[in-house]
Formats: sequence, C-alpha cells, structure tokens
Amino acid sequence: MLRFLGYTPLNEQAQHIHKGGVTAALPSPPSLAGLSKAALGEKLVAAGVEPDKAKMRAEQLWRWIYHYGVTNFAAMTNVAKELRGTLAEHYTLARPEIVTGQVSQDGTRKWLTRFGPGTEGECVFIPDVGRSGALCVSSQVGCTLNCTFCHTGTQKLVRNLSAAEIVGQVMIARDALNEWPTQARPLNDGDRQLTNIVFMGMGEPLYNLDNVAEAIDTISDGDGISIGRRRITVSTAGVAPRIKELGERTGAMLAISLHATNDDLRNELVPLNKKYPLAELFDAIRQYPSLGNAKRVTFEYVMLKGVNDTLAEAKALVKLLAGVPAKINLIPFNPWPGTPYECSEWDVIERFAEVLNRAGYSSPIRTPRGRDILAACGQLRSESVKQRASERLKTKAEAEA
Repeated sequence: MLRFLGYTPLNEQAQHIHKGGVTAALPSPPSLAGLSKAALGEKLVAAGVEPDKAKMRAEQLWRWIYHYGVTNFAAMTNVAKELRGTLAEHYTLARPEIVTGQVSQDGTRKWLTRFGPGTEGECVFIPDVGRSGALCVSSQVGCTLNCTFCHTGTQKLVRNLSAAEIVGQVMIARDALNEWPTQARPLNDGDRQLTNIVFMGMGEPLYNLDNVAEAIDTISDGDGISIGRRRITVSTAGVAPRIKELGERTGAMLAISLHATNDDLRNELVPLNKKYPLAELFDAIRQYPSLGNAKRVTFEYVMLKGVNDTLAEAKALVKLLAGVPAKINLIPFNPWPGTPYECSEWDVIERFAEVLNRAGYSSPIRTPRGRDILAACGQLRSESVKQRASERLKTKAEAEA
C-alpha cells in the first residue's frame, strides 16, 4: 500500500492582488536554497550588503542553509536582524515544489518535483545502499539518448536542470528524512540515512556537466551538506570526450551504463555508441583521474533475456574490462508497458555473475527497489507522464461533450 507525502513549499505562498475582480498571484521571490557560495554573495550584494562584507555574510548563510537546512531567515541567529528582514523581503529558502511523494513497500521513496511550468523531474531515495542510503538525482528533465531498454529515455528532453535545482533534490530528501542537525541535536556520520549521491536519474549528466560540477561542489562542501566526493557517483551512457573532464572537475566516482560487450549490440541498446564506440569509450575511461583499487569504475549491465545474458557475453565482458579497475553492477531488467525486452531468469543472472567473480571482479546483482511506485532503474517519471497524458485526454473529452 502506498503512502503519499504532503509538502507545501514556501514559493507557493505567493501574495495575491485583485484586478477587475480576478485574483492574480504575484511572482514569488527567488530562493537562495541550492545556490553556490559565489551566487549567494551576488544575491547579498543585490540586497544591499556591501561587497567587501558579502563574502563573510555568504559564509554565514551557507552554514544555515546547507548544514542546518533552515527554511526561514529568522532562524539565522548570528545574522543581524535588519539583514534577516531584508533577505526575507527579497528571497526565500524554498525547495523545488513537490508534486507527489511516494513510499514503496520496501522503503524506497520517490518525489516528483516541479522546477517550473511544464518542467518536472523525479529523484529517488533508496535505503540500505552504500554506507546507509543513496539518493538518485536527475540532471535533466527528459533525455536525448533513447536507450531502447529504458522507459525514461523515451521521454523528450525539456531542458537541463540548474545546479540549484540539482542540489534542491538533495535538500528535499534531507527534509523528508529529518536529516538536518540542530544546535541542540548534532548529527553524527553514524546517524545519517543519506550517505551517497548517484547521478543516475533522468538525463545524461555529461550533457549538463557545468551544472553537475557546480552541484557536486555544493553537496560535498564540508561546512554544509558534506557528502564526500568519493560517495558521489556520476553515471554516463558514454560521452567519451567529457569523461576525463568530469574526473578533473569533480573528483566523483565514475559509472558507465554499458549493457553490451560489442559495438553491434551496443549500437542497438545504447544509440550513443554509434557516436562514441567502445574503443573510444574505453580509451577515455582509462584516462579517468586517480583510477585504482580504491577508485574503481562501476559498470552497469542490465540483464536482458536472450539479448546480452549468455556465458559467452560474460566472458567477453571480462576481456573488455581487462586493465580497468572495475566492479560490475548486474541489474535485473525492470519491465514497462510496450517494452520488447524481458528480464533474464535469476539462475542465468547468477551464472553470469559467477563468471565475473571467478575473473576477480566484484559483480553484485542489484535487488530491484521501488518497482511498485515505478522508482526502479529506467522507470523514472514514466508514470507521471502517463497520468498527465490521461488528464489531457479527459479534459479534451469533457470540452467536446
């Protein structure tokens, strides 16, 4: 049975004016939540803070916004009362609007968030992953990659998410998990439920690298949310020219959405491979900074019945990964309406994993999580799109009646 989470964001608390008997909402003030330190400083100057004091004030706000997660300026007790009033007049600390929140039977949580008119994306919290729990965040609304096994990839790209919108997803999750410390209740690392961030939601992160890199800087800052870069993983379908740059700019862990061991099959499953074939992709992977046993590449391999799950494919995968510090996540395929694929049988997946294990590669089989709320790998936002299409048809039918 699903449980829905309610949330009223500050940016919905808009003032209203009357014009000719019609109530119109005034634009809400912009939010400071999710901004970088440099952007916070710019907003403070715009609010009247002297430029030579803006950096110090930004540091104060940073601590309140990202360490304590406060949602109103009045809570910032070491900030001058006059400045708090000015900030409250011009800005908010609102998160992106939560349209729906769902909790799966297995504890997985999914939030559909609205970043603007017609701009919605999803993020998912998965408990018992990593040290404690992982948040899967989106970097784009929609996707351009059209991977044939992925329902998310069938949805057209709307736009890139800003760094603030990416960070906002993390803040939403920490709000829901009651994970912000207070001065009276410090939060130790051992108390955290959310310890890992994975850029494995909607979109291709390397097609939005500037915003992804800025978001990682904010998320990893030790004076704020403080999730270390080694606990942040960025997954790419294989945008080879930007892989090394990702490592240099972020220090994050690298994951590759692989799914095939030869170009012919990967061209079919992951069309991006036609542009960056396996040889070029692996040349880029080997240049990823600081690769080693302590910083291995994760290869994601979705198990498709009769497509890529033979023992010959397993042996080919071992050969392909030679010389790359790696682990392989074997992902049982999550079906969706209209897909031509089926999930491999469990014993087939286990035999596939055994070949990899014997070759010395860690190859855990990922337990499907959140399937009942369409929060599993490859399912993000698909239900919300279907619901909106249904609502449009219903509205059209009522108008024509």
